[in-house]
Amino acid sequence: MLQLALGWTDSHLHEFEIGGNRYGMPDPQEDIDEPPLDEQDHQLDELLQKGGRAEYLYDFGDSWRHEIVVENELSPERSAPKAECLAGARACPPEDSGGADAYEELLEAIADPTNERHAELREWVDPDFDSEEFDLASVNRALRGAGSATWRRRRERFYSSS
Repeated sequence: MLQLALGWTDSHLHEFEIGGNRYGMPDPQEDIDEPPLDEQDHQLDELLQKGGRAEYLYDFGDSWRHEIVVENELSPERSAPKAECLAGARACPPEDSGGADAYEELLEAIADPTNERHAELREWVDPDFDSEEFDLASVNRALRGAGSATWRRRRERFYSSS
């Protein structure tokens, strides 16, 4: 759900840190640190309740860190969507944009036509990319499709390639 809300493709490793425990996708090729607990064996709603906090790390190379705070819990109506985004601001940085510092450089380059990398980065990021735009309706359409066969296949491919 976070990947969809953020506009990413879930094409990199990620993990949650909650209460001193790490949850993620164990990487059989990684033997440096203690592997995270397998996220498929845990439900986020069981680990986080109202007032709870978690850190979400996406793309270990780019190190996108997010703090998650559960401000409230609502009992959904039967007809309610499984997940819904209520608000947001700004576009998500594109996949593989290099982390916070590199993303800031990318924004500067695409905003300045005299920058030597302007044309290259404008084409790479998508000529219509607007870092200030947030499309709530599009995010919620993606969230409604989260249970789709396409999304499940994407997750299965990632897990099977690890």
